[in-house]
Amino acid sequence: MSAAVKQVEPTPVTAESFRSGKSGSDENFPVASLLIAAPFRPVILAFYDFVRAGDDVADNPDLAPGQKHALLDQLDRSLVGLSDAEPLGVRLRQKLGERGLADRHARDLLDAFRRDVDKNRYASWDELIDYCRLSAMPVGRFLLDVHGESRDLWTASDAICAALQINNHLQDCGKDFSVLNRVYVPQDTLDAAGARIEDLGAAKATPALRVCLRNLAARNRALLEQGMSLPHDIKDLRLGMEIAVVLRHAFSIADLLIARDPLSENVKLSRSEMLLGAAIAALSEAFSRLQRRAA
Repeated sequence: MSAAVKQVEPTPVTAESFRSGKSGSDENFPVASLLIAAPFRPVILAFYDFVRAGDDVADNPDLAPGQKHALLDQLDRSLVGLSDAEPLGVRLRQKLGERGLADRHARDLLDAFRRDVDKNRYASWDELIDYCRLSAMPVGRFLLDVHGESRDLWTASDAICAALQINNHLQDCGKDFSVLNRVYVPQDTLDAAGARIEDLGAAKATPALRVCLRNLAARNRALLEQGMSLPHDIKDLRLGMEIAVVLRHAFSIADLLIARDPLSENVKLSRSEMLLGAAIAALSEAFSRLQRRAA
């Protein structure tokens, strides 16, 4: 008699299965760096991993829209306790529970990823900012909530987070169009400069597209300026230093985008530039606080 063949259970399909390999070290901003106090880092890293997985699902060119929505919904259900199918959702749920934090910000980001699946064009700057309300602003609000900071700081944080998102959109505008047929450059800005969406697929930006992207980068730099007071207004010294680093990096990238063509030139900071900039920004913020105390 032949031995019974053991049934092999299929590996469950999770959002984590489609991770791009991108990690916090690949971002334009620090993710739970050593500036953040150790007790806060686990929940921030759980939040980042959860959000990174959702973003990677939405950006995966090989998944059909229905598959993306199913995976994002599965992440959502695991986060709110209706399922344990997504380990990253379960982990974040546990970490949030340990600190008495709500899941609102993570769920807003899932809604942004759902929008990415269904929407690939933006008519105006205001429409883009409305997208950032879901895709970027919740990140800053979450960090402030983790540290017990006042929600009066959300306005300044929102401006910084939206600007970080738009910096990223401008840096990746060629790849987003070529790989995902997704365009975050507002149509009215393209029209005003005499540029076309199709110009984003070229190896080098046309003069009209350069004008368009430069104008957007300058407008985005002005958005960053609206959040410049945030590092000083935060009570937690270490978080204030972290936000000062984020701001310095963001201004540097905006300046690169004003000066260079993101289709054909480097518009990212090197690791050494990021480390040096981080040291300068963090120490400047710490010194500024010492001066204010002494005054």
